[in-house]
Amino acid sequence: MATRIVADVLIPGRGEPIEHGTVVMEHGGITYAGSTDAAPATSSDDDVMETPAVLPGLWDCHTHFVGMSLPNLEALATMDIVGAAARAVEDAGKVLDGGITSVRDVGGIGLRLAPVVAEGRMRGPHIYGAGRILSTTGGHGDIHSLPLDFAHELTCNAGFSILCDGVPEVLKAVRTNLRANAKLIKICASGGVMSEIDHPMHQQFSDEELAAIVAEAARAERIVAAHCHGKAGIMAALRAGVHSIEHGSFLDEEAADLMVEQGTWLVPTRYVNEALLQQAENLPAYVYEKGQMVSGAHEQAMKIAIAKGVKIATGCDIFVSGQMYGTGTLEVMHLINAGMTDLEAIEAATANGPETLGPQAPHTGQLREGYHADVITMDVNPLDDRTVWGDPDRVSGVWQLGRRAK
Repeated sequence: MATRIVADVLIPGRGEPIEHGTVVMEHGGITYAGSTDAAPATSSDDDVMETPAVLPGLWDCHTHFVGMSLPNLEALATMDIVGAAARAVEDAGKVLDGGITSVRDVGGIGLRLAPVVAEGRMRGPHIYGAGRILSTTGGHGDIHSLPLDFAHELTCNAGFSILCDGVPEVLKAVRTNLRANAKLIKICASGGVMSEIDHPMHQQFSDEELAAIVAEAARAERIVAAHCHGKAGIMAALRAGVHSIEHGSFLDEEAADLMVEQGTWLVPTRYVNEALLQQAENLPAYVYEKGQMVSGAHEQAMKIAIAKGVKIATGCDIFVSGQMYGTGTLEVMHLINAGMTDLEAIEAATANGPETLGPQAPHTGQLREGYHADVITMDVNPLDDRTVWGDPDRVSGVWQLGRRAK
């Protein structure tokens, strides 16, 4: 039996929308996507539904399943991993209900949750996990207020980061994640906002360390995603050949031109900038101050990247359990506000997503024959009504590999 979705508009992910379109799904794949007039004949056994709009399942290319209740990395010190996993399970279900069928988990316990989702025992998006974030000692992945020995033990047990210094240690860190079947490697190439002492403008990891990480990942056909705010970190990561820049807050025209030349992806994560600055009362003072410093530059960097033609995919940097998950598609609206057309922003949230994984990319993100049947429907055409973005209630149906999940 096939599932057939007949829509007023079919938005394929890449390419022009099709008025009066149909998607046919069978055996976990898409067997037809195109005009309703040219669709194969309906069988009496087919499950047929009608909808205003059908799209590929959306992607969030920068998220964290960590089960944290507060936006404070020090909370990891007292967080029970079992409780964190329980919260993360609920968070994953909310992400799926919001129309996001695939995520890159770029640091957290998503790598451990991925097999459970694949087994069908947990509701959630397909998870392509990085495992533990690679960070220098004292870097963005460190918890600076804790004794260093304790920080090493904590980051190991919580699955959050690996503190590593020098080429031998970074090579071992990459191999440790690969041993856990990480689908990509995530590094901190600059300081960050959520960490206490390091500065977002400063480069972390030497050029030699960065080159070793990228080369080791490439031997296993994995890409490297680099957290970068300041330009020094961005340029160092680009020199090393990373596949994607995450955040890119102080990206300028020189950096954008190099990204275009090298084909590097940008995952700008405007969502988290906006969300954090709205909850100052819950943030450590240093986080709020850094967030304010970064936010204006980040807004301008997005506009530069879009104007220059940098390849962009959506990602939200969600990490606070119970507060943010499920509304991540609001990132589409942030891209539109920064200069993308509606169709370009939708492509960033669909067809572009798998490409941020390089050789590990699955055949999703587009409504095309032969692609995996990850599909969503909306209660209105999003090209006509932008209020759908960030509102999970406007997602009327979700299918993963052809099975209805919402």
